[in-house]
Amino acid sequence: MNQFPITSIYAALAGLLLLALAWRVVTVRRRERIGLGDGANRDLERRIRIHANAVEYVPIALILLGLSEAAGTAAVAVHAAGATLIIARVLHAVGLTQSAGHSHGRFFGVLLTWLVILGLSLNLLLRPLLA
Repeated sequence: MNQFPITSIYAALAGLLLLALAWRVVTVRRRERIGLGDGANRDLERRIRIHANAVEYVPIALILLGLSEAAGTAAVAVHAAGATLIIARVLHAVGLTQSAGHSHGRFFGVLLTWLVILGLSLNLLLRPLLA
């Protein structure tokens, strides 16, 4: 029996997204024959950072999502946080792909990711006080 049915959906989607982002790194590595590092290739450097940024933020967000689900947070709120996380990470990847500088996708991707992490963290911190 799956004790985290909602979180499982978003963990699976995040896993697929991470694989897609990793594949984008691998394609440039193979094409340009760069085995380690970025080889001073700006495209590869950007793709590495897009993937790494997701690896940095997605795990804690999924942990917080699962803990919130386990704590009894309303299913609609867990779905909203999970869906927002996935949308945020896609926005970030698309935005940073389009521009190494400022872009709307990058800005809103980071903002939404941080808001999901903040909201889930506050939910878990305040839950005992409000019960």
